[in-house]
Amino acid sequence: MAELQSLFRRYDRLVLFDTETTGLSYQRDEIIEFAAVAVEQAPEGPKVVREYDELVTLSPGMFVPPQIVSLTGITDQDIRERGLPKTRVCRDIAELIAGNTLLLAYNAHFDLSFLYYLLLRHGDPAILKGKDKLDLLTVFRDRHSYPHRLKDAIDRYGLSGRVVNSHRAVDDVIATLAVARQMENEKDDLVNYVNLFGYNPKYGISGKAIGSVTYRPQCFDPVKPLYEVN
Repeated sequence: MAELQSLFRRYDRLVLFDTETTGLSYQRDEIIEFAAVAVEQAPEGPKVVREYDELVTLSPGMFVPPQIVSLTGITDQDIRERGLPKTRVCRDIAELIAGNTLLLAYNAHFDLSFLYYLLLRHGDPAILKGKDKLDLLTVFRDRHSYPHRLKDAIDRYGLSGRVVNSHRAVDDVIATLAVARQMENEKDDLVNYVNLFGYNPKYGISGKAIGSVTYRPQCFDPVKPLYEVN
């Protein structure tokens, strides 16, 4: 995992995370699964030091819509039997991201929006303050032509058969880690995308902007990297 060395010049820990949710609205819908891997520097190089994957209980009156069950395989019964209370998940996340940590996700704006509202209602959103953020979807859009799903990144980097985009958070976060490794091996400029998120100018930013992030419209056939665009 030596490909991640440039990020470790600035951070002690990388936490890559993913969520599965009941829908697309971070204000109305809820997280049903949260998964993450924590990567730290070791004598032999960066290594995964912790894996986290838990289902999350739903608020009274909430349920997993049929289309989400079909997509993820997560059912209301799974949530009832194995889901952790939201307050417990919030405490676990606080522990996971403590210290000099970089947060990474594929389509990070979506996952961070849900994470913020989970913490706002059931934990302490201040734990996100001062945490740098890296959106790997922004990087992939800058480097490769449409389409830009995680599945497309997996295929483009020759990772098919090694990792999968299964729409289960634990699988997708492992795939995101593999993609991140390939991205830095491809071009050593990931650190330039920290706190810089691209968005489709046709649709704008989806939902509320994250205060610590700079947003720039991103074309799908860039002449120069987004971090060089004024």
